Amino acid sequence: MSQGPISRSIADKSSEVNWDDYLKSYYEKPQSGRTWSGYELKEIYTPEDRAGENYKQDVGDAGDYPFTRGIHRNMFRGRFWTRREVVGIGSPADTHQRAAFCFEQGGSGLNTIADVTYEMGLDPDHPWAQQEVGLTGVNISSIKDMEILVGDIPLDKVSWSLITASTAAAPTMAQYVAVAQQKGYDIAGLRGSIQNDPVHFRYCGFRPACPLDLSIKLGCDVMEFCARSMPKWHYTTVNTYDLREQGITAPQEVAFGFGIAMCYVDELIRRGLNIDEFAPRFAFYVSCHVDFFEEIAKIRAARRIWARLMKEKYGAKDPRSMQFRFAVHTAGCSLIPQQPLNNIVRIAYQALAAVLGGVQSLHCCSYDEPMCLPTEKGHVQALRTQQILAYETGVTNVADPLGGSYFIESLTDKIEEEAQKVMQEVEEVGGMEEAIRSEWLDRRFELEAVKRQKEVDNGEKLIVGVNIFTSEAETCTPLGVQRIAEQSARRQIQDVIELKRTRDKARLNEAIERLREDVLQGKNSIPAMIEATKASATTAELLGTVREVYGYQYDPMGIIESPFR
Repeated sequence: MSQGPISRSIADKSSEVNWDDYLKSYYEKPQSGRTWSGYELKEIYTPEDRAGENYKQDVGDAGDYPFTRGIHRNMFRGRFWTRREVVGIGSPADTHQRAAFCFEQGGSGLNTIADVTYEMGLDPDHPWAQQEVGLTGVNISSIKDMEILVGDIPLDKVSWSLITASTAAAPTMAQYVAVAQQKGYDIAGLRGSIQNDPVHFRYCGFRPACPLDLSIKLGCDVMEFCARSMPKWHYTTVNTYDLREQGITAPQEVAFGFGIAMCYVDELIRRGLNIDEFAPRFAFYVSCHVDFFEEIAKIRAARRIWARLMKEKYGAKDPRSMQFRFAVHTAGCSLIPQQPLNNIVRIAYQALAAVLGGVQSLHCCSYDEPMCLPTEKGHVQALRTQQILAYETGVTNVADPLGGSYFIESLTDKIEEEAQKVMQEVEEVGGMEEAIRSEWLDRRFELEAVKRQKEVDNGEKLIVGVNIFTSEAETCTPLGVQRIAEQSARRQIQDVIELKRTRDKARLNEAIERLREDVLQGKNSIPAMIEATKASATTAELLGTVREVYGYQYDPMGIIESPFR
């Protein structure tokens, strides 16, 4: 019987197989017994590894101090985590439309992210900004933009996360509050969060916009205002995620993030706030990287360290002050443009680690992020990843299902031990503020980034599609590429020019002068920013005024002079 065309094709291909490579692959084993952060692991963990453990003291039940196993006793049986997608694209109207789309697809919280021009504190008509408006997020230059972004979304029912991290977080908060008040909301009842972590943002390419003293001042102004006026609002999510994207290890992420958090905590206490007055609304934005068990252990260790830090260092008495509340962003730096559909798998494992770690709010990256802003299809795939975890896998049925694992508990101890060592190094430098001023922290980031790249180059870290199982370069992205309409940017530029031409100049000048005087007198800047926002002051004008009081150029780019002379 003769071979058909299919069987001949298979036979032809089999003759091309290198069977020595096949045997090598069959008997292949892990080339490293270390975690992603470089810690050597044993082949097996046994009860002997936990022989000295005091369960109540060292671990505890979920909902009990030191909260190793979770901050709520029943965890997801009480309520699923908030399922979010980060949205920022083109104009405020474009972003509102995409945010509404994600909500319709099952998102249970809204995230909007600013573009680079806004984070730098620039209006769309700034010469440096005109080619960048809306490319990496949304630019909100005025109260009108915030009104468009909010649209008809019920602010008293939807948990909104404003992802503005730099000193521009202060105008963002003022703009959001101004719009809410004009819509008739009692701001004391609003739920949501603002990232508001300008200290860390100097390491994301925004150093001119985030000098240390101004970062602490404006960051803490937002925190103080919200602690006293918006008790349901999370006034900061200290961003350890962006720190991790620099290439640092899991323990360094915890240690450096907590060091920055303490910059804010110490300043709020200096202002006369009691730790239990503000700590219950403190939150973090955490990375979930690709080493599954290390990330779970990192989260569990972070909860324990934070609980003890709040209780023992700061004297917190309210258990809520000791609870490490955190959102997770799956690791964008782990995603690659080669073989992009593999990113869906990476994201799913990272999201599973976040859920098993006890996350409160989760954003899954879109598989196409290495190539472009997320497409609608990319957003939907990311949301479906979370929904499959929540509704199909059964991982939500038990609080901390990996608790008691000899390995997980031992790795949690290891991450805690290493993070404490790094925190001690920071203290020996003189604390986090001094570590930043002296650029000690900069040097650590550079050292770790070089080390990680060498590990990839030398094949010590294997990345499918990069240094193992490579293939020919793809010529297209499977679900298309997101593109920003040019007219969106042009419209924003023209809108802000028209706003500046037609607004009430006398009212504006009076509001800006009040802001200047409040900052000169050491008062909280947010109330004056809210009133100036209602007088149509723009983001750049609010920030520029405060910058000048602190002795900095009105414009962080050094191009525009203050119009209020």
